[in-house]
Amino acid sequence: MLKKIIYTFILIAITLTEVYANGVQISGTRLIYDGSKNNASINISNNDDQVYLIQSWVTQNPYSKKASDDIFITTPPLFRLEANTNNSVRVVQTGKKLPSDRESVFWLNIKSIPSTNKPDGQNMLLIAVKTQIKLFYRPANLPGKSAEAYKKIQFINKSGRLAINNPTPYSVSFKSIKINGKDIANPPMVLPFETQYVNKNVSVNDNVSWQSINDFGGITLEEHATVRSNNNAAN
Repeated sequence: MLKKIIYTFILIAITLTEVYANGVQISGTRLIYDGSKNNASINISNNDDQVYLIQSWVTQNPYSKKASDDIFITTPPLFRLEANTNNSVRVVQTGKKLPSDRESVFWLNIKSIPSTNKPDGQNMLLIAVKTQIKLFYRPANLPGKSAEAYKKIQFINKSGRLAINNPTPYSVSFKSIKINGKDIANPPMVLPFETQYVNKNVSVNDNVSWQSINDFGGITLEEHATVRSNNNAAN
């Protein structure tokens, strides 16, 4: 019988407060790139007794396979992470201009591939785990505070549908949104100066409560407001 080793790669996207990929731990669920600096970095630890190969790259959104090499590069893009050691991945802007009046959002992908021995005559399953975290490019000198942006969100009745307006230059990632005490499934991230429509029927003066995810991956205090009419919404 022909002896062979079968390698199967399984890609898994994980979003947790502390992200684990087998024995690999990534130090956060988001990375803030301060536009006044020339790079941003995130720490990667190998708490396992085996070696991992770490690959990293930046994409434009979580469903795109296109790398943002014309805007960001990661360094080192591929490296060996020894057992029980740590290293960092740096994200560097290549020089292409991004909007200076608002945050831009990308995705940092980190894939860990475990090493394996190759016993003769045994089939083996090699699992590679891909972790995807948000990368926020934050230009220098934006007005206001990122930590306060979620408090300024507007909930608007537009022809009976719920519109969520973000009038700030910061992205807001919602942890939860409740209308009259009932959760909205899969609350969105609303980009700066944009409006997201949610498949939810609402009326003016409905009660809204919400929480967002802050720069450190923590959950904010709950805010409360009422649904506004379209006529009273700020431009």
